[in-house]
Amino acid sequence: MSQSFRQHDILEIARDEGKVKVEDLAERFAVSVQTIRRDLSDLAEAGWLERVHGGAVLRSSVANIGYEDRRGINEEAKSAIAAACARDIPDGAALFLGIGTTTEAVAATLLHHRNLMVVTNNINVANILAANPDCEIVLSGGRLRRADGGLVGNLTTTMLEQFRFDIAVIGCSAIAPDGELLDFDFQEVGVSQSIIRRARATWLTADHSKFERNAPVRVASLSEVDRFFTDAGLPDALRQLCQDWGTDVTVSPPA
Repeated sequence: MSQSFRQHDILEIARDEGKVKVEDLAERFAVSVQTIRRDLSDLAEAGWLERVHGGAVLRSSVANIGYEDRRGINEEAKSAIAAACARDIPDGAALFLGIGTTTEAVAATLLHHRNLMVVTNNINVANILAANPDCEIVLSGGRLRRADGGLVGNLTTTMLEQFRFDIAVIGCSAIAPDGELLDFDFQEVGVSQSIIRRARATWLTADHSKFERNAPVRVASLSEVDRFFTDAGLPDALRQLCQDWGTDVTVSPPA
């Protein structure tokens, strides 16, 4: 079977099943796993699939990728971003850490920080930071989103309005070419917008895959972000916008 026909069939399988695995495809098409990995990379570069650990999932602009699959996307890049972000968080800070796998990576790098207060609407962040005895953890109320351990809704927003944060570390699902930060759940968006209002400084953590995705709900603009931590250079137009807005961009590629 030619490469073009095989990739067409792989895409059809992904549309039917939502996800494809490298080893399963290699067996189905009687080719090597290296060949399948190249096919999936080609389909990802073309914008049809999103690479995850062990395979790929169908890309969508109206539904987010499953949480466990998101954890497997660009893990090394997220670790590099988290390390850069944590280096600039001082001891004794009052932080907000939001929902997302990259913000969870930031939490994992704060285990040796001292005298922190971390407020979060992410149960996973709270569980990670429980290992740091010098970190006071405040978990917001709200409706539990079982898919990823996030707390969202009006109760969450009302509770978080009681705080004033030194730094809010947030994520997003996609970044539009004009610098708009996008997400899938409008209830999470409301929480993020409230947090930006309550923070002295807002930091965004997002890897390069967010430039290739789309989502239906606007969170904010990069113009409202003080610092943006990512793993690859921004597209030229977006880099210029950040310069115009005064948004500091820190690029930390994985080792």
